[in-house]
Amino acid sequence: MRLLGLDVGSKTVGVAVSDELGITAQKVTTIPIDETRFNFGMRPLKKIVREYDPDGFVLGLPKNMDGSSGASVARSKAYGKRLKDKFGLPVYYSDERLTTVESSRVLVEEAGIHDRHKRKKVIDQMAAVLILQNYLDLNRKD
Repeated sequence: MRLLGLDVGSKTVGVAVSDELGITAQKVTTIPIDETRFNFGMRPLKKIVREYDPDGFVLGLPKNMDGSSGASVARSKAYGKRLKDKFGLPVYYSDERLTTVESSRVLVEEAGIHDRHKRKKVIDQMAAVLILQNYLDLNRKD
C-alpha cells in the first residue's frame, strides 16, 4: 500500500512517499502554498498523485504539546478534506508533535547539513518523511 505523507504548513507542504509495501518513507518535494490566495498546491499535488498512484494520504496533525487541538489542527483537517474531495482517496492523520525539531536534528547530525538556508529547503520534506514513517511503523501488520 503506497501512501503520500504531507507536512502541511502555512506557506509550504512537505511531501513524502512510501514504498509500495508501506515499509519506508522517502522525501519527494516541497510545494509552496498561499492560503490567502486560495492556492493550496493542488496542481503540483495532482502531478505527484499521477506519478505515484497512492492509496491514500497521511497528514501530520500538529497537536499542542499537552495533546490539545488548536488552529493548526483545524487547518490540517481542512486540508485533509480538500484532498479527500479532490482525489477521492482516504486521508489518515498522524501526530506530528516535534517532527520539525526532529527533522532539523536529523539534517544536522545525520546528513551534515549545517547551513540553515540549505536545511530550510528540505526540512518540510524531512518532516513529511517522519510523519509518514511514524504512521507506517505504528500501523505495520507484521
